[in-house]
Amino acid sequence: MSTQFHELSVADITRETPDSVCVAFDVPEALREAFRYKPGQHLTLRTTIGGEDVRRSYSICSGLSEGRLRVGIKKVPGGVFSAFANDNLAAGDVIQVMAPQGRFAVDVSENAANNYLMIAAGSGITPVLSIIRSTLEGEPMSEVTLVYGNRETASIMFREELEDLKDRFLDRFRTVHILSRETQDVPLFNGRIDAARLEKLASAGLIQPGEADGIYICGPGELIDEAADAVAALGADRGRIHFERFTADGTPHKASKAALEAAQKGATVEVILDGVSKNFAFDDPSKKVVDAAAAKGIDLPFSCKGGMCATCRCKVVEGSAEMDANFSLEPWETEAGYILACQARPTSEKLVLDFDAV
Repeated sequence: MSTQFHELSVADITRETPDSVCVAFDVPEALREAFRYKPGQHLTLRTTIGGEDVRRSYSICSGLSEGRLRVGIKKVPGGVFSAFANDNLAAGDVIQVMAPQGRFAVDVSENAANNYLMIAAGSGITPVLSIIRSTLEGEPMSEVTLVYGNRETASIMFREELEDLKDRFLDRFRTVHILSRETQDVPLFNGRIDAARLEKLASAGLIQPGEADGIYICGPGELIDEAADAVAALGADRGRIHFERFTADGTPHKASKAALEAAQKGATVEVILDGVSKNFAFDDPSKKVVDAAAAKGIDLPFSCKGGMCATCRCKVVEGSAEMDANFSLEPWETEAGYILACQARPTSEKLVLDFDAV
């Protein structure tokens, strides 16, 4: 996994809704291979805003056949980068961009005959759109059903693109729009996406979770948790349910007694990145590894700082550490010793982390 940033020029910016834009990048020929992606993956963008180094992850929304690289960015309250992208970013500007990453992705196969169920809310449509377009175009025998929740019609991101896909693939793409603040003719489509609504959609034959080869859910954490449980109760195989979180949930964690003691004793953290080893003292238990390293002048890879994107994934090769949250590592990874540096504190006097571990 490459954590190197590359400078890309903004090719075009399209206004999707009053509070969201689609940003397209020019990818030079020399970087085409580095920016090869799977539908559903994301990019980490980096720039300086108000003198501050700001990094954020945004999902790729383009399909594999488009020949261009696009991300969707919705403006969120207090969002430094999202406000900058919506209000100030312009074609021709240069942004530092990390190569595509992420596990919320599909391997498109021309010979596949899959039945996909997509459940999204708000800007959660961004990676889902990439998956929908890529599978419909790249898997001629596959079918896709989308359940998409928004406040009102005007807030639907990529509405024209979805309508175009619906027109192009009438027999293989079905969409169900759920609106919470706009009344539609069919009462079933009014409100929020929750367990009760998914049950009713299944009863009406509009979704068939038990027959889905892959279920992809993206949106607020509450939606993801409820929808995942609901489709599992409706017969979906848990192993076929995939999700992507855009925001962290829950309250901040406090350092454990072991982490406090390690910091008080002056724990030493050694990091291995791009074959180079660096050491720093961990003496502030209020910080986690990424921020503690930055305070000592060491730049480690990160993006969301919420335990969701896995940009800071590394392996504990000596010592021990604890994480406040983990929304991206699989059980096998944590069992193998992988952690998220943005969420980790050492619980031993020496901690060695390998960011180069595959």
